Amino acid sequence: MTFEEKQFVTSLAELDAIVPPPGEGAAGKTMHRIERYARQFIGLSPFCCLATSDGKGHADVTPRGDKPGFVRVLDDNTLLIPERPGNNRMDSLRNIIQYPSLGLLFFIPGFEDTLRVNGRGRVTRDPGLLADSAVDGRLPKFGVLVAVDEAFFHCAKAFRRSRLWDPTAQLARNTMPTLARMIMDQMAEVANEAPPAQAKVAAVDAEIEADYRTQLY
Repeated sequence: MTFEEKQFVTSLAELDAIVPPPGEGAAGKTMHRIERYARQFIGLSPFCCLATSDGKGHADVTPRGDKPGFVRVLDDNTLLIPERPGNNRMDSLRNIIQYPSLGLLFFIPGFEDTLRVNGRGRVTRDPGLLADSAVDGRLPKFGVLVAVDEAFFHCAKAFRRSRLWDPTAQLARNTMPTLARMIMDQMAEVANEAPPAQAKVAAVDAEIEADYRTQLY
């Protein structure tokens, strides 16, 4: 595919010439702390996305989910995100150790508004700090301590367009193959091998489900 170079926007001046300046509400809504409404929103949120970078232009976004309020507001300028068991890639933690700047987007099921928080992270393994994030006696190995730089609410247009919470827009999971099938097919393609047999894929799917049941915390 080819692209017309002249159609790319390559300067802030060009961008500003196309888009009118933000309104008073959009320009002035940024808070530099977690005030009462942001605190309440985080307390109700069971899910957020964490954006990080290694500082070399390589960005990453990961989903984080748990019981509502799993991201703890320690004070008006500090959050703590517990690191639950995953696939051990530790992409976000590796990035934060190299380059602390991060972004968070908080969701509440049924709410079309979201909360954005930008700040700087540090990886902690302090058991005293992580104690209140324990579940069934299991302490997270790590947490991300976030120094908040700014926080602001985001409007509902993306949700209205996507119909994300609309039950009539939900798709059956079998619209696409299972997670194991997709990943194993991708790995086979990279290795120039034949796709794995369905029995092997089913066994891995069963392992994934078992991991979901026993290793969430």
